[in-house]
Amino acid sequence: MVRCGGEFMEDDDDEYAKLVRRMNPPRVVIDNDSCDSATVIRVDRVKKHGILLEAVQVLVDLDLIITKAYISSDGNWFMDGTVFNVTDQDGSKLQDREVIDHIQKCLESEDYLVPPAIGSTDGSAPLEDQLLTCIELTGTDRPGLLSEVCAVLAALSCNIVKAEVWTHERRAAAVIQITDEATGLAIHDAGRLSKVQELLCNVMQGDGACAAAAQKGSSSTGVSVGAAHAERRLHKLMLEYGGGGGGGGGEEDRGGNGKVRPKAAKVVVMDCTERRYTVVILRCRDRPKLLFDTLCALTDLHYVVFHGTVDAEGASKEAYQEYYIRHVDGHPVRSDAERTRLVRCLEAAVERRASDGLELEVRTEDRVGLLSQITRVFRENSLSIIRAAISTRDGKAEDTFYVSDAYGNPVDGRTMDAVGDQLGHAVLKVKRGDHDASVKPVAEGGAVSVLGSLLKGSFQGLRLIRSYS
Repeated sequence: MVRCGGEFMEDDDDEYAKLVRRMNPPRVVIDNDSCDSATVIRVDRVKKHGILLEAVQVLVDLDLIITKAYISSDGNWFMDGTVFNVTDQDGSKLQDREVIDHIQKCLESEDYLVPPAIGSTDGSAPLEDQLLTCIELTGTDRPGLLSEVCAVLAALSCNIVKAEVWTHERRAAAVIQITDEATGLAIHDAGRLSKVQELLCNVMQGDGACAAAAQKGSSSTGVSVGAAHAERRLHKLMLEYGGGGGGGGGEEDRGGNGKVRPKAAKVVVMDCTERRYTVVILRCRDRPKLLFDTLCALTDLHYVVFHGTVDAEGASKEAYQEYYIRHVDGHPVRSDAERTRLVRCLEAAVERRASDGLELEVRTEDRVGLLSQITRVFRENSLSIIRAAISTRDGKAEDTFYVSDAYGNPVDGRTMDAVGDQLGHAVLKVKRGDHDASVKPVAEGGAVSVLGSLLKGSFQGLRLIRSYS
């Protein structure tokens, strides 16, 4: 164990570090009595890099809302404990004994990077996640990109079970989990996996600009067996591909349509010289998983949070986050360039999930080629997918898309009518059209008229793709 600037850097093979952890097991207290409006969760445990993010990940994976947090950790310990005030989606305290026991088990485990499924007794990942093949993609965004990826996978008899797709500042990243269409199981055959990767790369090389980017190593594709934590990986992929690394951290930015748009978050970085900390203050509109996203950015940039306060409670709907941080090498922020990058990456982490597009839900019976068909219809009607969350459960497709037109503008009613006319056997629901009153919502629960068709064989180049690291 090496002490560096007040921060202990642990080697996983250090026997002394293991002894310290064994002598000081994690302690988690879950209290429904001390706060009128939330369940209070207090965590005390030996510190390691990323442990705060791991704890928050456990909570957000259960769709819990963190209304307040108090972080206090110096040296090698959560000295005064880390405290979270949480509620369920309805704003109520946690009452489900199974959920409470799950939180306790995860947070007191030494191996909760992959939390056990609720109901699991052996601490293993859910069985269904072990039966998936994971594909990670990053690259330059453009309209129709997801459609082309889905078409390629469908042509290779790969069924998309889950997928998360993010775009930001003309960059795209996706984590796609697939099975063999014939068996419903993960694809283990090395030759088959190689073919999937090869054909995706061949499609990418059909575009000259993409081919040049691929030669520089800025975009590629990776395939592995086994599920990844999609949102955690997406933050890493976007950062590795340059998402958030550029820009000047100003008050405004230009969207894909060239229009100047205000920043979604206000980030201030200051020096706390007497204590050798850097202070980060972030204010923005509150939303689900905001704390998780900002901690992902800090962790991926190799900063450690020593103290912090998070407040997302109140009628203003504004979230306030304040952190006292150092780099893992024990130093505070040391240059203007580092400061600028920190600001820009935090802004990007907030913006990537703060989609302002039209939200569409598709809920229908799953079938072969369904996702390829849906995304093809979007592409043919010049809709650009800003973000997507795709899943199947008990034979049902449960897909959510955030879309704009090809220039980043709101979708008009005529386009939505055309999309509704072309989608086959799908139930389409427009969840949010308040940014554009001209959008005509589809009646809740109403089926869209049918023009079911299978894949079209021609693809226009693919600008995707980044390797599985």
